[in-house]
Parts: sequence; structure tokens; C-alpha cells
Amino acid sequence: MYKRFTAAGALSGAIAVALGAFAAHGLKDVLSENALRIFHTGVEYQFYHSLALLVTGLICSKNPSAPARAAGNLFLLGIVLFSGSLYCLSMTSSLQFIGFVTPLGGLCFIAGWLMLGYATWRTK
Repeated sequence: MYKRFTAAGALSGAIAVALGAFAAHGLKDVLSENALRIFHTGVEYQFYHSLALLVTGLICSKNPSAPARAAGNLFLLGIVLFSGSLYCLSMTSSLQFIGFVTPLGGLCFIAGWLMLGYATWRTK
């Protein structure tokens, strides 16, 4: 299980760097300033939670508990829902309805951090 979180964190981090560079160089003349800010927020949170996945993978390698696995799954889901919805919102005006997904992703991030804390607290 820990390899999945570590690999996902590394891949997600690489994607976040690529998307950040793409936005800075390829989208700056295409998107509005507000849309770029929204896109950047998605990249920023994806990168933070990519690091969280790496940490979760390390924790799972020593203590593969259910709360630690839940934290990793919540971080993955949060990246897809939160960052993914922000990418969609910034790139197109026809998918504005997807904005309701963003807070669900944020809740996944919060729950993931709480589960990670709980998992480390329980460790002997």
C-alpha cells in the first residue's frame, strides 16, 4: 500500500510542476488574471498534497494502519476533486456547475490531515 501512495505522490508532484509551468508560460496570454489565479490555486494545493502523499507512504511503510491508508486515499480524492475542479473552472465557462465539487475536495484534504494525525497518534 505504501508504494501506491509514494508513487502517486511523486507522479502528482511531477504533474503539478508541469501544470504550473504550463500555466505560467502557455496560459498567461489565454486566461484572465482571475482564471490564472484559480488555476494556480489548484496547482498549489495539488503540490502540497503530493507531498502529503509521500509522507503518508512513508508512514504506511512503517505502520500500514487503516487510518493511514484512509489518509492517503482522502489526499488522492482531494487532489482529483479540489484541484481537478479548479482546473476545469479556470479553463472553461461551460463547466461552472462543477464548482460545487471544489469544497468536497477541500473536505477530503481536511479529513486526510486529521486521519494522518490520528494514524501517527495511534502509533506505538
